[in-house]
Amino acid sequence: MVSICLLTYNGRRFIADCLNSVLSQTYNKIELIVIDNNSQDDTVEIIQNLIATANVNFPIRIINNKNNLGFSAGHNLCIKESHGELVFLLNQDIILGADFVEKIVPIFSQDEKIGAVQGKLLRLKVGDGDLLKTKTIDNTGLVMLKNRRIIARGQGQADNGQFDQPQEIFGADGASPIFRRQALEEVKICLNERCEYLDEDFFAYKEDVDLAWRLRSAGWKAYFEPIAVAWHARSAGESAATGYFAIIKERLKIGKFAKYLAFKNQRLMQIKNEQASILLRHLPWFLPKEIGSWIYVILFERYTQKAIKDLFRQAPRAWQKRKIIMAKKLLSNKDMGKWFE
Repeated sequence: MVSICLLTYNGRRFIADCLNSVLSQTYNKIELIVIDNNSQDDTVEIIQNLIATANVNFPIRIINNKNNLGFSAGHNLCIKESHGELVFLLNQDIILGADFVEKIVPIFSQDEKIGAVQGKLLRLKVGDGDLLKTKTIDNTGLVMLKNRRIIARGQGQADNGQFDQPQEIFGADGASPIFRRQALEEVKICLNERCEYLDEDFFAYKEDVDLAWRLRSAGWKAYFEPIAVAWHARSAGESAATGYFAIIKERLKIGKFAKYLAFKNQRLMQIKNEQASILLRHLPWFLPKEIGSWIYVILFERYTQKAIKDLFRQAPRAWQKRKIIMAKKLLSNKDMGKWFE
């Protein structure tokens, strides 16, 4: 069974299309759990009306949070409440192909160490009227660069079949990953009587990369399946920029709160997961990028400087989590190093 965790927050623009694509899946061994993070619009009402008229034979639950718990805590709640052998974390701004789940599920039978699978995400264009499905690639898997920048493979490119080969990837993007529950249970972090799958200190942003890194370290694999297609209305980042000026151009498009989270969570993630021997080899790539990031934030993003304060405040807890992660580490540094491009 696949447990679909649909996380919503003020999603009236997207939720009808997203939910209809879930209710129309050709794979029916599903349970759907909708977690609403205290939406202030009519998202929940739209969901309730659609479910009331839906002709489906799988269980559906709606959980209304009294506060916005964020991406990580919202999905953690759903994982704990779900029962499927596979867990599908779904953004509200996704439209699934009708056979998306059906195409993903068999991949887990190919290798018992596959812990996560990512389908092909194409760009969903948000216009004045309907949402428009495009042939522009949104994501075909997470890529970790040697300077520790994380990019979405193929993002912004026209889909001409260049990513139509199934293959192993570093990790699955957080917009629509499907996980093996066993893998999630093995890498969850239990600290002070609280267990987390996604790191709740992150609230949102980078939590998917952190989980992908932990899964890799623990010996789990991630896989890309191109015949499973979905469309994503990305809210931040339009291309897999790697040049410094291109990165700054993309960053200017991101909101202040997202910049704050991204800066802080990137460093917390590295505290938790870095291997000294790998990082030392990558210093020629890492140091210029890291020094440049700190200078840019200090000089040009003073509103982001709160991230520095919160980074130091949360660092001790990240170090405690690191000890738990390292105790579960199975992949050698040599094999892990191969995943940095």
